[in-house]
Amino acid sequence: MTLTVLNVAYPLAPVGPDAVGGAEQVLSMLDQALVRAGHGSIVIGCQGSKAAGVLIETPAEPGVLDDAAKKRAQRSHRAAIDVARARWPIDVVHLHGIDFDAYLPGHGPTLVSLHLPLDWYPSDALRPIRDDLWLHAVSAAQQRTAPPGAKLVAPIPNGVDIDALSGRQSKRNFALVLSRICPEKGIHLALDAAKQAGVPLVIGGKVYPYETHTVYFRDEVQPRLDKQRRFLGPLGFTAKRRFLNAARCLVIPSLAAETSSLVAMEAMACGTPVVAFPNGALPGVVEHGRTGFLVNDVHEMAGAIVAASRLDAEICRAEARRRFSLDQMISSYMNAYHALAELGAGRRRLAAVQ
Repeated sequence: MTLTVLNVAYPLAPVGPDAVGGAEQVLSMLDQALVRAGHGSIVIGCQGSKAAGVLIETPAEPGVLDDAAKKRAQRSHRAAIDVARARWPIDVVHLHGIDFDAYLPGHGPTLVSLHLPLDWYPSDALRPIRDDLWLHAVSAAQQRTAPPGAKLVAPIPNGVDIDALSGRQSKRNFALVLSRICPEKGIHLALDAAKQAGVPLVIGGKVYPYETHTVYFRDEVQPRLDKQRRFLGPLGFTAKRRFLNAARCLVIPSLAAETSSLVAMEAMACGTPVVAFPNGALPGVVEHGRTGFLVNDVHEMAGAIVAASRLDAEICRAEARRRFSLDQMISSYMNAYHALAELGAGRRRLAAVQ
């Protein structure tokens, strides 16, 4: 059965192979997989997005990303969804944004990937009343945090393109952070730990123009930067792969309950151990003392950054290949698409004979 799937990104973050966020990267991987398999792929994303299939761009917000900007972007997304559904025979709509309920179609087979901590979503949004609206977590650890009354189907764990990521360049003496730059990601703690460890730190990431993000970067990150601790800004896929393969370790100082940590999986695919706080799903991704270290404070993080060079890169690669299969992720999403599409087709057949 050939499908036409409409993937809808978060309205304020562009999608594509060089996207910064995990949700945007997953959407891009699904878009590419649909096209490779001969299905129809339509993507709604803000200006600056890229797609393997058909891209419907919504306007980018040029200024501060405040409530007014969010509401404008959500209106644009609602209009774009209506246009797409009127123009193409959409089998499944797949929503990826935390604000999905602001532009959720009123009917038709719909899948929602909950890429962020479940307590960040409105509780009512996690209790769908339609049987053609499926919500799912991206890890078993995230699923276990579902609030009472939440109606989620089985998790679809994330995966990474191990073959595209892996390289065989020599390790260099620097630690790496790849992240959005915002308070809950704890970038300042990685800077303090790297300084305490006496190890250079490279930070790749994007400062989105939310007021809290820009203030955090100005007050907590910039004052800690120097010749040994550098901020490079957003990294495209090629640059990200190069840094991940060369780093002595990836540091994840996140203070939030990470739902899956795509970047930890990417690091391990590159033979790079991960040093992280044990928040959210990270204890299920990082095997302490084998593929990285789980630490409780800045002092322990500093010690782990020093010790990371003793871990075996080949074990990291082998574990990534065994556990974080992109093919498995794609297959699970395709199964969900087909099941939802068949549900929609069955309803149309029933309506036709009534």
